[in-house]
Amino acid sequence: MDPEDKARKVLDILEKEFPDARTALEFKNPLELLIATILSAQATDKLVNKVSGALFKKYRTASDYAEAGLEGLEKDISSINFYRNKAKNIKACCGKLVSEFGGKVPDTLEALVSLPGVGRKTANIVLGNAFGRNALAVDTHVKRVAGRLGLTSSDDPDRIEADLTAIIPPERWTKTTHLFILHGRKTCKAVNPDCPNCPIQAYSVYFREVYSKGNAQRRGRAGLMPRSRRGPGLAFDEARVIAAGLQ
Repeated sequence: MDPEDKARKVLDILEKEFPDARTALEFKNPLELLIATILSAQATDKLVNKVSGALFKKYRTASDYAEAGLEGLEKDISSINFYRNKAKNIKACCGKLVSEFGGKVPDTLEALVSLPGVGRKTANIVLGNAFGRNALAVDTHVKRVAGRLGLTSSDDPDRIEADLTAIIPPERWTKTTHLFILHGRKTCKAVNPDCPNCPIQAYSVYFREVYSKGNAQRRGRAGLMPRSRRGPGLAFDEARVIAAGLQ
């Protein structure tokens, strides 16, 4: 199957699995999403939303952040991982927004990545979700799902983005990010992926080359009978043996 056809079929299935897929970050404007995305690095969306709720009431414009005392800003986001570095980046980022962009969040990739603390992932999240542009952001879930599907052989986020955008129509780029993230969280986990219940296992290189082969090897080592000679009651216990052996 060619990569374009595989990607299309995978996305069709995942869209049925997650019909309401969208970013979990809460925001009302591009600035709020930009700040929330900076905060979200190595932090859960739930925690970011909890912190940003109060933050967005206190700081409403780029100037508010730029003019804020660094210690005060650090305190306001202190429950977030790496809060000191993030506070520094937010203050510097908003300072540049004020000095070079009239206090407004720019709507181009080139301008966004020129801001302190903003890389391609953050820029693409803002473009796709705040401005409605076609943009594909690569986070750890997108990287893992794309790799296990065989849609990329790279570990580099920029290369993965290029590989995916080469085979996925632009109008599906933003949704691809959301779908892969949700699938990665629910099923295609880094540890103990739920391969038996994966809706796209038929297209997964990982399922075929790693999970299924490991399944057969562990069935032999554990003395498990072939599936055709067993009753359905053994399926759950076998799955536990297989999952344990994959670690």
